[in-house]
Amino acid sequence: MKAVVLLSGGIDSPVAAYVMAKSGAEIIALHMDNTPYTKPSEKAKTIVDQLRKITGQSIPLHIAPHGKFNLSEIEKTRSSHIRCVLCKRFMMRSAEALAAQENCNAIVMGDSMGQVASQTLRNMKVEQQAIGMQVVRPLIGLDKEEIVKIAKEIGTYELSIDEAYECGIVPDKPSTSASMSSILDPEELMDIPVMIENTIKGIKKF
Repeated sequence: MKAVVLLSGGIDSPVAAYVMAKSGAEIIALHMDNTPYTKPSEKAKTIVDQLRKITGQSIPLHIAPHGKFNLSEIEKTRSSHIRCVLCKRFMMRSAEALAAQENCNAIVMGDSMGQVASQTLRNMKVEQQAIGMQVVRPLIGLDKEEIVKIAKEIGTYELSIDEAYECGIVPDKPSTSASMSSILDPEELMDIPVMIENTIKGIKKF
């Protein structure tokens, strides 16, 4: 199995990458850079360096300009409460495009049921609809304490909690049960293929 891991700067996704690498999957890391909606950070690089050490894999890191090409359009959405779900759909589309380019057969995500608004069962179903590729969520049944324990054991926890910056377009009350119609209506106003194409073309590899 060869998979693209959507690697945020948080605690969960590095653990998901580790779990899959430990199970024998070949990992490619994709970090979605939210600049200018959050401060620039080197965190993804330091986390991947640690994952390389702990897994023994080379783990290529791809950093994509998500903020520039996707969040800039999502910010215009009138219904601000669905922004997080829209954001996740575009992250998954970018991961699918990179997976196709790198001959991967799955996308790995650090979702854990109900931890944040975009990870409710209803929202994950809506997010999944955006792509056709298999998504693996190895942490889905773990609670935060269990995930933190693994993160500390593999040396990614301190790296993940360092310089935690909030995304500038996260709404005060994000939707926990987005409907397909509420998502598809604003997406119809976007040129999605061009947005994803520009995001993939803008990737920097490390």
